[in-house]
Amino acid sequence: GADELGVARFPLAATHQDVVDAIGVLYNEPHDFRTVVVDTIDWADQLIWAAINAKHSAADLAYGKGAVIAAEYWRGLLDGLSALRNDRGMAVILLAHCQVKRFDSPEVEPFDRYMPKLQERSSALVREWADAVLFANYRTVVKTTEVGFKKEVSRGISTGERLLYTSEKPAYMAKNRYGLHESLPLSWDALSNAIAGRV
Repeated sequence: GADELGVARFPLAATHQDVVDAIGVLYNEPHDFRTVVVDTIDWADQLIWAAINAKHSAADLAYGKGAVIAAEYWRGLLDGLSALRNDRGMAVILLAHCQVKRFDSPEVEPFDRYMPKLQERSSALVREWADAVLFANYRTVVKTTEVGFKKEVSRGISTGERLLYTSEKPAYMAKNRYGLHESLPLSWDALSNAIAGRV
């Protein structure tokens, strides 16, 4: 979708090394960019697994060992992104698709929730690294209609308004270190103003 945005971008990464090299260019070469966006981290994760599968046998990856190796690849990427943030003063934005996964809570019965579309070990690593994990979704309201014989039918209706949810709920994974309101309009101005404490 970046083709439609008119933003500066690297060619579509075809390998994990392409992603590493792009981070290296941003770190080492002169430029005036203030923000880097990785779109998407689940695509980057596929490239990581392709690199792992090319180097390791199935036996090497059995019993969860592949997930441990993938997490090491992610640590390398996150170290590079941290260097862009800390040494080059760049804001880092990671986009991800979501998936609905069962969450086994130690307190209540298991339930489904939206989570980033990553293997769990890598997902946890990225979530811990990030200052904010924000869940974008449409605002949904529940409309209840009486259908007769003292029966009601409830259904979810979208208002078309898109929101960023900033705090974890049973339905989705989210967090922030900025003290943001529970939800914000899905816009850059709303987010930047909230982080700066202007709302």
